[in-house]
Amino acid sequence: MLIQRYKNNPILTKNGVPYPVATVHNAAVVKHKNQYIMIFRSHKLNGRSILGKAISYDGFHFEVDREPFLEPADSGIFAEYEKFGVEDPRIVFIDGEFLITYTAYSPHGARIGLAKTKNFKTIHRFSLITQADYRNVVIFPEKFNGLYARLDRPHSDISDWSIWISYSPDLRFWGDSKRIISPEPYHWDEMKIGPGATPVKTSQGWLNIYHGVFATMSGSVYRLGVALHDLKDPSKVIAVGDEWILQPEEVYERTGYVPNVVFTCGAVPEEDGTIKIYWGAADTVMCVGIAKIDDLVAHCLNNQRPALKISS
Repeated sequence: MLIQRYKNNPILTKNGVPYPVATVHNAAVVKHKNQYIMIFRSHKLNGRSILGKAISYDGFHFEVDREPFLEPADSGIFAEYEKFGVEDPRIVFIDGEFLITYTAYSPHGARIGLAKTKNFKTIHRFSLITQADYRNVVIFPEKFNGLYARLDRPHSDISDWSIWISYSPDLRFWGDSKRIISPEPYHWDEMKIGPGATPVKTSQGWLNIYHGVFATMSGSVYRLGVALHDLKDPSKVIAVGDEWILQPEEVYERTGYVPNVVFTCGAVPEEDGTIKIYWGAADTVMCVGIAKIDDLVAHCLNNQRPALKISS
């Protein structure tokens, strides 16, 4: 077993939130000043999503702030594109500040918003960095040849729902886009894939924990897998693990708001070579598990599948 589930999962539910919500899921988590900062998604009781914040000193026990962290804007351009909610955040620390990417959902579809913070007390909406319809934007924690790099997943039936890479000189304007990982036919990720946690730097490459979806007669199943990207050129995919690393098995992962889902937006590498992987279970509760980074890298290298399907 590559990921050891925490024995007291789930680590956060709606009962731990001091304001009315129906769910707690799909949270980004980072370490900041010896604290674990969790930015989580919740459905309000009208069904629309907001983001909350919770703090932990051990990565397992979290206390939620009294008020939501980010709600849909009520004025300006962000108000139009966040009308239906803000969802599925990712966090990266770069250039002395934290960047938070999130899905801005509206009648126009899903766009990605980028916000900035230095202390998780104040937050500044910086830009809407995609057109519709995009999801799952994660930014690398380093620049490459002076450019920021991100992974994303266009939400379209025109092409396979694949992982793409793009670059930017200023975080606002993005280009040089390239499709780098596609779903594999009749595989656990054959329906669609998307970036999950912020990539983690290892000695052998950037570790990308992503999600894959498989359609069944009773609905879709969301699982987690891993890929490895070149340290100097992240558009070069060294390996993609052929098998999943986590699938819905526990009751809290198989039943809930959206059944049969494990979905990650955050992972925290530790100094002892382990990594805490956080996932939303059934779009209802938050969970965590521990893996060894070397084991995840080996999983990619020792049992690979093609990054792009042969017919592409």
